[in-house]
Amino acid sequence: MGWLWAIIVGFVLGLLAKAILPGKQHSPLWLVTVLGIIGGIVGNALARGFGIEATPGIDWGRHALQVAAAVVLVGLGDMLYMGSRGRQRT
Repeated sequence: MGWLWAIIVGFVLGLLAKAILPGKQHSPLWLVTVLGIIGGIVGNALARGFGIEATPGIDWGRHALQVAAAVVLVGLGDMLYMGSRGRQRT
């Protein structure tokens, strides 16, 4: 069940990252989901490093770090994806 939640949260984080990034991203939905999952993991690690891993109530700091990591990863992933595709418009 943990993997299902990771996929769902990664999907949501990836879509949020695509919405935050300016311009059009050309990466496919599966790549955005994978990068969102990785962004969630990186955001959790950063939150743990900053000492805000577990707080009472909603962990807004942890969620903000997850979204920020997903934005960076989706942006970089889109650039790499378009570079590997030879700048073809899909």
